[in-house]
Amino acid sequence: MTRILSVTSECVPLVKTGGLADVAGALPGALAPLGHEMRTLLPGYPSVMKALKKPKVVVEDDDLFGGPARVLSTKLGGLALFILDAPHLFDRAGTPYLDINGSDFPDNPERFAALSWVAMQIARDGADGWMPELVHAHDWQAGFAPYYLKTNGVDVPSVLTIHNIAFHGLAPGDRLTSLRLDPADFGEQGFEYWGQIGALKAGLQFATALTTVSPTYARELTTPEFGMGLDGVLRTRAADLTGILNGIDLEVWDPKTDPAIVTYKTARGKGRAKARLRKEFGLPDADGPLAIVVSRLSHQKGLDLLLEALPAFVDRGGQLALLGSGDKAMEAAFVKAAAQHANVAVRIGYDEALSHRMMAGADAILVPSRFEPCGLTQLYGLRYGTIPLVAATGGLADTVIHASPMAMRSGVATGIQVSPLTAHALASALMQLIDMFKDVDAWAMLQSNAMRQSVGWEASAAEYAALYDRLTDSA
Repeated sequence: MTRILSVTSECVPLVKTGGLADVAGALPGALAPLGHEMRTLLPGYPSVMKALKKPKVVVEDDDLFGGPARVLSTKLGGLALFILDAPHLFDRAGTPYLDINGSDFPDNPERFAALSWVAMQIARDGADGWMPELVHAHDWQAGFAPYYLKTNGVDVPSVLTIHNIAFHGLAPGDRLTSLRLDPADFGEQGFEYWGQIGALKAGLQFATALTTVSPTYARELTTPEFGMGLDGVLRTRAADLTGILNGIDLEVWDPKTDPAIVTYKTARGKGRAKARLRKEFGLPDADGPLAIVVSRLSHQKGLDLLLEALPAFVDRGGQLALLGSGDKAMEAAFVKAAAQHANVAVRIGYDEALSHRMMAGADAILVPSRFEPCGLTQLYGLRYGTIPLVAATGGLADTVIHASPMAMRSGVATGIQVSPLTAHALASALMQLIDMFKDVDAWAMLQSNAMRQSVGWEASAAEYAALYDRLTDSA
């Protein structure tokens, strides 16, 4: 059995702002049947501390980046957890990264460097008699963990997973001392990024192996278009980079048992859930497809393009129900579109139960992202027979089989891909969606194919396990 320390800033069910939390929460359980024991190191945010039951103090530090800290060991929801209880770093209002005004905490570099430092300490000294054989760091928040392992002489291999390369974890160059970094490594071959300190770059340079969350995204990251300034580093380390698709929790997202919806057993049983969803959003009955968006509203997600394509879609009888929040101008634009079109309805915010009801009742889900490392909503759509219409990028391209004439004739299509991603191309794809929806037999085939896809963690966990085995065997 290989012992793995997972280092993450988010983990379902304790704290979540994005897909990272889902991966961190699901991977330990998926790996267990394969003979791997994963424990998760997570910051002690207020919501996390409130959820703990009878934790045990296993590590103490009198001065962890500006104050005393403890590591608590506990179990919750099947997860074995190490919680970094450092009130001076994590006991504050807001999100894990932003204050109540929506601004980055100014000490974010130190907060998450502390998380990485404690990961190094556990790998070096153990915690409660448990010592990891490998450290798996996630995104920039754990980016310094591989660096601290190397520079403190801890002979434990490390993996860094890139969930979204758009976030680098940058700090001013004068923070070297406060971040416990060696000035000798502040250069192109180290963690320096255009005169700043880059936590993600540190991980990319010093981790034993690199992964990201889809094979296509792994290839995209080595290009200037998608590499966000780190493509050169990733080209250098291309032999060490692997794309492994995310999976979803098949028990949480199960159309047969989902408590948030009207239970149905086949894709053809959507009728009642769809009627309820229309009523909930105040949409009229219609002959066209009901499409949904469940997303952060941002430029990355391509939803400005959807706003341009939307009139053509509703003019042909399509309907849209949107749930999301983010860019204030985009929120206002969708609210305005809903006021102008009876077949458009918008909810600003996020509601987990509502997202399940939307997935159950909709005919299609729209994911026109400009870039998408993996994406989970299209996987939920496949699981629920809610046909994905996606941009041909990252994990979206890897998980949705485009309904080309050949794929339809071969009976393998599961959705629609848009490429190149423009407002005109998106409008054309929406017209294709409407035409296919009107073809009862073609639509039934799409839904049946979608619901047969393997979208759980089994295959992905096996790939991670093989990587861990290779690294620990060679260590």
